[in-house]
Amino acid sequence: MLKFTDEHEWLRCNGDIATIGITTHAAEQLGDLVFIELPKVGAMLKKGKAAAVVESVKAASDVYAPVDGEVTEVNEAAAADPAIVSADPQGNGWLYRLRLADASALNGLMDEAAYRALTG
Repeated sequence: MLKFTDEHEWLRCNGDIATIGITTHAAEQLGDLVFIELPKVGAMLKKGKAAAVVESVKAASDVYAPVDGEVTEVNEAAAADPAIVSADPQGNGWLYRLRLADASALNGLMDEAAYRALTG
């Protein structure tokens, strides 16, 4: 199940673990990424609060936590080579994984059709 936020993050769940990254739309708007700061494994994230930072030659942008949870894994390959995120933001360019604090929080996120309508 793929969900989206109006801040241009995507989330894919596998049980109670969510993989999170920036959308293709966000990656296209940012341009080539040159730096990524990921959250620490074990960090407790709150919905709507900054979880990571992506920086391009154009701008630095916060990546917000789409739901509450604990970071279980980060994508070290993306941090080492931000071009991975630029090239495949909704695949190999994922940023971090977290254990959902409350799976019902997913109900407040957009599906792909709603996100497409938002980004038109």
